[in-house]
Amino acid sequence: MLTGEIKLKIDGLWDIFAAGGLVNPLDVIEQITYLMFIHDLDDADNRRAKEATMLGIPYESVFQDEVKIGEKTVDGKQLKWSVFHDLPAGVKYTVVQEQVFPFIKELHADKESAYSKYMGDAIFKIPTPLVFEKIVAALDKIYELMDEEKNADIKGDVYEYLLSKIAQSGLNGQFRTPRHIIKMMVQLVNPTPEDTICDPACGTSGFLVACCDYLREHYKEEIYFDKANREHFLKEMFFGYDMDRTMLRIGAMNMMTHGIENPFIEYRDSLSDQNADKNRFKLIMANPPFKGSLDYDIVSTDLIRVCKTKKTELLFLALFLRMLERGGRCACIVPEGVLFGSSTAHKAIRKELIENNRLQAVISMPSGVFKPYAGVSTAVLLFTKTGHSDTDKVWFYEMRADGFSLDDKRTPVPENDIPDIVARFHDLAAEESRARTEQSFLVPKEEIVVNDYDLSINKYKQTEYVREEYPSTQEILTDLNELELEITAGLAELEELL
Repeated sequence: MLTGEIKLKIDGLWDIFAAGGLVNPLDVIEQITYLMFIHDLDDADNRRAKEATMLGIPYESVFQDEVKIGEKTVDGKQLKWSVFHDLPAGVKYTVVQEQVFPFIKELHADKESAYSKYMGDAIFKIPTPLVFEKIVAALDKIYELMDEEKNADIKGDVYEYLLSKIAQSGLNGQFRTPRHIIKMMVQLVNPTPEDTICDPACGTSGFLVACCDYLREHYKEEIYFDKANREHFLKEMFFGYDMDRTMLRIGAMNMMTHGIENPFIEYRDSLSDQNADKNRFKLIMANPPFKGSLDYDIVSTDLIRVCKTKKTELLFLALFLRMLERGGRCACIVPEGVLFGSSTAHKAIRKELIENNRLQAVISMPSGVFKPYAGVSTAVLLFTKTGHSDTDKVWFYEMRADGFSLDDKRTPVPENDIPDIVARFHDLAAEESRARTEQSFLVPKEEIVVNDYDLSINKYKQTEYVREEYPSTQEILTDLNELELEITAGLAELEELL
């Protein structure tokens, strides 16, 4: 979570834009994102150059000696944030407007790539050198504070706070999945270098970035020293779809900043016939939107066949099953109603997960996890596409704390079930002996079937009643009489003093 000082600096940055005449929050967040990308591109280029030197592999800097911009050729080093931010305000403004910005728009050689698509219509909107000077100074200070935090998730938290500005303005109510919840889900599914990973509702690409970081941490040698794996990782592993071009632009830049040369980030209505993906991905991770109902005529017919409904939360589950290849895994977030809803469609999708695939886990999360943006209760579902009845037992876990207070402030607290969730899930044999009164336990498939495929943990957990001994009525009355006598005596003494 962000400190109050960083929030104040971001608020101050927002005020600079407003004073300069940029008041549309979508415009502001786009301009901030461009500048953060330019800053991060410098840092990422330096980091990858050092990694390549350590690993003894070749690396070509994006800021090579000569860079062609339009008809001109310029020194690539002059396009680095660390170089141009020391220039006088007027020169700096000109360099960024006429050189750096065109450079990042043309950065990707593949003109069909996601990055090229969503940067092609990007516009530099900062009005004057003076406003730009203030913005650069404010961003430098924010980065200084982020560096002091020593928190790997801090940049994601900054994005979250920026996105909250959109929600507060009543535009495009976007909010991101908390980074620690994403990280937990990634640890549960353990991505591998052979996986092809998709988020059909990717937003700013938070799940894809987290998978990228996990793979770099756990499979560094397999990725960097195997040419096929490296090509797959950099160009063919990550796919994301969304219907918000602003989020797609941020997502594409976010992935490139993390070193993914060619993420397939595309404008696509995942639930419509526009999305033809079938049996394609080894891993899907998502927190799809739960925006209510859609019209049947815009929903892909093969999804309707699985569960006839207009509810997006159910349709996305059917979509995940269609998009996964056999043996593919999924970790997704669903609203709590999916677990116990009594409609035909609710029961149909739960039956599909259990009877025709392998449902592994249901992790119920408290309602405060998505505050201050939403107060809905949610759950994480983990399942594998098998094409046949492969569910034996389902693991249930009741998360009570995630390391932050469950109010709107979401301040850090010591209570945190996430490490326990990850440890228990990866040792399900030890869960066999757990009683239904504990925080997690296994439930046989047969019992779930009898209960209409209900997946709410409350349906199966047992409450442990502890016998409490209370004093008899006569003892309580005697104590009250003694207290009354003491009070009367005390009042008498007080009257004598007066």
